Amino acid sequence: MALSRFWSFIIAISIVFIFYMLGTNQLYNLGQLVNGKQNDALVIAEFQANNIKSTDSVLYSNMLLNKPTGFTQNDTVYRLLDNGIVEVCKGKQAADGIFVTCKNTIIDLWLPLIGYLTFFCGLLHLLYDSNAITKLAKVLTPFFARIFPELPKGHSAYGFMTMNFAANFLGLDNAATPFGLKAMESMQEVNTDKERASNSQIMFLCLHAAGLTLIPTSIIGYRAAQNAVNPSDIMLPTIITSFVGTLAALIFVSIKQRINLINLVVLGFVTLVSAVIGLVLFYVNKLDGIEKFHFTGNLSNGVLLFIILAIIGYGIFNEKIFKLNNTNIFDSFVNGAKDGFTTGVRVLPYMIAMLVALSIFRNSGLMNIVMGGITSIMNIFKVDPQIINAIPVAIMRPFSAGGSRGFMLDAMKTYGPDSLTGQLSCLFQGAAETTFYVVALYFGSVNIKNSRYTLSIMLLVDLVCVIAGIFVCKMYF
Repeated sequence: MALSRFWSFIIAISIVFIFYMLGTNQLYNLGQLVNGKQNDALVIAEFQANNIKSTDSVLYSNMLLNKPTGFTQNDTVYRLLDNGIVEVCKGKQAADGIFVTCKNTIIDLWLPLIGYLTFFCGLLHLLYDSNAITKLAKVLTPFFARIFPELPKGHSAYGFMTMNFAANFLGLDNAATPFGLKAMESMQEVNTDKERASNSQIMFLCLHAAGLTLIPTSIIGYRAAQNAVNPSDIMLPTIITSFVGTLAALIFVSIKQRINLINLVVLGFVTLVSAVIGLVLFYVNKLDGIEKFHFTGNLSNGVLLFIILAIIGYGIFNEKIFKLNNTNIFDSFVNGAKDGFTTGVRVLPYMIAMLVALSIFRNSGLMNIVMGGITSIMNIFKVDPQIINAIPVAIMRPFSAGGSRGFMLDAMKTYGPDSLTGQLSCLFQGAAETTFYVVALYFGSVNIKNSRYTLSIMLLVDLVCVIAGIFVCKMYF
């Protein structure tokens, strides 16, 4: 319900604001909001070339020399078109237009997702047919039964969730999504109200969105591309911040669902995870420069390859189980891959609906107004300007991964990758999830209409990560 209201409200208020801007001559061209591309120059006026030629011959001659790219004067670009019209451009479009967003969602997001789902759901089907997922679930029952009390003990969702958390932990987002969607489907089987999110689904999604990360591979890569002195120095702050966010998600949802976390199993598991993180950090911090990047990259991808090998190997070792079910390893993989493809088709409408809404919101200018308001409030409280400069990444992250990534890269380019602003921007990008997209994708995959309090808790966890990130960066750097 919350997601539905957000989606409806954000589209309605954004379009009303667009017409207000048009009526008050603060917006010139509606076509760019529909058909334009991100970072296109924004057209603010148009003139006949003859008028400029007669009043400013120097400007006209410069446009002729620089046709069709245009001539820049005082941050304004003048472009001479073939039809004799001069476009006056200033600023850049915040996001792709509606039609471009629809197209790019399919080409850049949905088609790759279909590939990931097809392959990894095939592997998961091998786990299921070989009874490995059942055995894994039994091993994990002592812990999961305490934070997912409504799920039957030894439920197959335990295994899928473990694979999802492990992939997120290693920064393997592409692998995490198929595992997570299978976990949601598995929990939906025992959900008594098929259109209302169960407590277990809410707990899982909030923990998933908190994004406990050990190796922020992509962030390290972006920092290396921006010539940071030590690209992997963001690793420890990201781990600490995402760990705090995960604990916050666990605590907030447990309070809401009245789950008692004060027991030896849960406390022991948290201690074990902390110890693993500490040991890896201890080793990584002894490495220098490129060695860190090389090790972290090989660790995450090596674990992924090991998981694939373990699944196939277990299937080969237990091939007789497949024969008893009148199938074989390859046919089992293919059947699972078909399910993955079907899931991908089912989530497409939810992806397009959410991303188009966010496109309209950003291009309307309301996003900039919200950011400006938050910046003004922080200025009143005399917050460090370097922190304020990184806040746009934190605000954009729940809405758009691409948008927040753009802000992050711009912050590193403008203020330097080793500045507090650059470090914080990377931390906000690496220690959080695209909240609204995740809610739409995961609940959409199982046709959940009522997400209950999921969105509010996930946004609260995002806020915790922002606050924790600021403190960690201030102490660490």
